[in-house]
Amino acid sequence: MLRRWFFPLVALFWVTMNVLLWRSEMSGRADAGSAVPVAFVWERILSAPDDSSLQILQAGRKIGFCRWVANVGENPTDASAADAASEPEGRVRRLTGYTLDFDGNVMFADPPERFRFNAHAAFGPDQAWRRAALKLVTRPQTLEVHADAAAGTVSFKLGAASSAWERTFKFAELSRPETLLAGFGVPAGLAWLAPLSAEFHGAAPQRLELGLQWTARQDWLNLGHGARTRVFRLEARVLDKYRAVVIVSRVGEILRVELPDNLVLVNDAIASF
Repeated sequence: MLRRWFFPLVALFWVTMNVLLWRSEMSGRADAGSAVPVAFVWERILSAPDDSSLQILQAGRKIGFCRWVANVGENPTDASAADAASEPEGRVRRLTGYTLDFDGNVMFADPPERFRFNAHAAFGPDQAWRRAALKLVTRPQTLEVHADAAAGTVSFKLGAASSAWERTFKFAELSRPETLLAGFGVPAGLAWLAPLSAEFHGAAPQRLELGLQWTARQDWLNLGHGARTRVFRLEARVLDKYRAVVIVSRVGEILRVELPDNLVLVNDAIASF
């Protein structure tokens, strides 16, 4: 009797599992393209468990690399040593904020020039930014920018250490940052940074979204050879002409970034696909 029913039961199990798999795939495809809150994706990015190592490409040619590191801060004094020892490893007991670090270098061919950059940003537990710093180095010049939300100021330092030009501005003075950048000799192609001014109006801290209106949705990322993975897709229009796209894994790792001027950042983990 058992032998008589063995093959029909196996066939039924096989058909059932394939139907469930098909439903799962179709459900995932239906979800693809559905909108998700930008704040939800931003929280995933800020609390990503792994760093993102990215290659920088321009028109398909590798011109540099960079690293994106997110960290979650916690208050270690909230629990006793015994309680801390019994908690799961990696669990945040009391959130005190987030930090982001972004560094790397890029080599442009025309004219040939290498840039090194380092950026750091600190956020409160409500994800509102508190401090931000950026350093760009191209021999022999150096540009440093420091912003403080509590003080409501942005400080600039340009030039070699012995003869550097320094100035501090209040947020209200940055109504036309493209003029300020032009005064530093920054290429006109970076004028798309003008929307940053929206972040500095008023003293109240805001989420640092580069002054852009972002949208977020679920999507699939094709990896090649028929492989693909589910992702979040962040997208914004720059000056109503250019587009910025950020592809984020389900746990917040940066997988791909598409920027104006054919600049693309690709995660090392998927670059070989």
